[in-house]
Amino acid sequence: MLLRTLLLVFALTSSALAEELRGRVVGITDGDTLTLLTPERQEVKIRLAEIDTPESRQPYGTRARQALSDLAFQRDVLINIIDTDRYGRRVGRIYADRVDVNAEMVRRGAAWVYRRYSRDPSLLALEEEARQARRGVWALSESERTPPWEWRRERR
Repeated sequence: MLLRTLLLVFALTSSALAEELRGRVVGITDGDTLTLLTPERQEVKIRLAEIDTPESRQPYGTRARQALSDLAFQRDVLINIIDTDRYGRRVGRIYADRVDVNAEMVRRGAAWVYRRYSRDPSLLALEEEARQARRGVWALSESERTPPWEWRRERR
């Protein structure tokens, strides 16, 4: 109970201090990257925080991109910015119509929790639920289910 309370306080405090962006999603690059058009007509590349999706040439890569498109394309969204990555993309949690898009991608089995960067334990529970239900990538054969960070490392 104490841990749950501390996590809630941390989340609320972090959200209050985090930068927020609002705008319309005008492009989907892949399953974890989109382009936001701000009210000031500025395009901003956004990388979804705490998750990683199959690359476009990986099994399920095209379907992960489609899942993100279904959730966010041409929608007005709120983004809680957490960081800027080495490619200059803003990294954040995306909310469309009160849906946490990052979490929904994991729940659908379209994304892995990116353990190296994730701070949200609820994402791990959603991933386990998707795995047990064999949703998305979890319906693929084990040989096709390579986490994207391993897939990228093998190709360097």
